[in-house]
Amino acid sequence: MTFSEEQLKKVQEIIARYPEGKQKSALIPVLHLAQENFGRWLSAEAMDYVAGLLNLDPIEVYEVATFYSMFNLKPVGKYILEVCQTGPCMLRGSDNIINYIGKKLNIKPGETSADGLITLKTVECLGACGYAPMLQMGKHYHEFLTEEKIDLLIEHCKENQHLVK
Repeated sequence: MTFSEEQLKKVQEIIARYPEGKQKSALIPVLHLAQENFGRWLSAEAMDYVAGLLNLDPIEVYEVATFYSMFNLKPVGKYILEVCQTGPCMLRGSDNIINYIGKKLNIKPGETSADGLITLKTVECLGACGYAPMLQMGKHYHEFLTEEKIDLLIEHCKENQHLVK
């Protein structure tokens, strides 16, 4: 598991953004690059590789990768439904949405549907409290969620699964 020459150039560009000796500052963008290029998730091998590139102890990489919900530590589906579970969303029914998705796809948070299409994740605040309950799928927010909206979203995923790497 290694980056291509082009990807290594990108890593060097990222490191160059920060002062000499502060390569740890490049960790989050390099982890994004690794996740993007190594199957949409970060294995221990991938994190160790990033640690080597940045001259860090592996534990320093693990600490960051396990802290942020944007990093996947096991294989994920083509679509990731990240449902906010912070106070305002919970007050507006995100727990019901999480349960509904789970029953519909026969999965629990952190699991992927049997067809490998959808992973359900619970996350902390996504910064859209006024539109609760909500979830993020890729770069898109889905707000004021209802069971009907979830049905349409899952149907959209099934219809468009061929468009996703």
